[in-house]
Amino acid sequence: MLNKFKGLVLASLIMTLGSMAMAQTELSAGQLAALKLKLSQRVPELPNIDSARTTPMAGLIELKVGSNVVYTDANGDYLLEGQIVETKTQRNLTEERLDDINKVDFAGLPFKDAVVWKVGTGKRRLVVFADPNCGYCKHLEKEIQSLKDVTVYTFIIPILGDDSKVKAENIWCVANRTQAWRDWMLTGATPARSMGMCASPAQRNLALSQKLRVQGTPAMFFEDGSRLASAAGAATIEQRLNKATAKIGG
Repeated sequence: MLNKFKGLVLASLIMTLGSMAMAQTELSAGQLAALKLKLSQRVPELPNIDSARTTPMAGLIELKVGSNVVYTDANGDYLLEGQIVETKTQRNLTEERLDDINKVDFAGLPFKDAVVWKVGTGKRRLVVFADPNCGYCKHLEKEIQSLKDVTVYTFIIPILGDDSKVKAENIWCVANRTQAWRDWMLTGATPARSMGMCASPAQRNLALSQKLRVQGTPAMFFEDGSRLASAAGAATIEQRLNKATAKIGG
């Protein structure tokens, strides 16, 4: 959320789309330049505008700013933040757009740097970024135990202090890191102290999380490239797994 702009004309944007719907097109270079100039002068705190396009709501322009979207009018006189919901179908168009903007190359992720466990066929795949001392991550770990036919790849990112770094190293460096991870996250069994040096991927995982704009833990990624940044319940994760499988034709 772009909290910096609460002092501007920000609104929860839930609009009815039907007869007013129109094709979405990119603004011309001239229109985009004009909007950038006006908004940079009026709202200097606004992040750089990457692109702009029309929306299904006549007169409303979508601005892509980094990994987010905000909305304005054709003249740049108003700036709005919120959700566009198509009431006829209940589609959240803003959420769909954010999923598209933040899509990742799932197949290209370095799975060798993840703690892996599988249940059933393992044909559905889920990536989780987690810190060993993150309470929400422990809650999520419990939730995903009920999933069927899934392979879970956990990239451990020690972002909550030195103890997280120690636990990340100890978990990775034992013979059965998967068991060590699950024992700690599910039952609180302290990981055994690592004896000697091992090539931990902790720093690579941290760099990867920054590249993917992971803002906190837990964060999940699905095979269709979409993400879910929350400790969601098993039912929600199941829906997202099914949606991802349908998208990739699995």
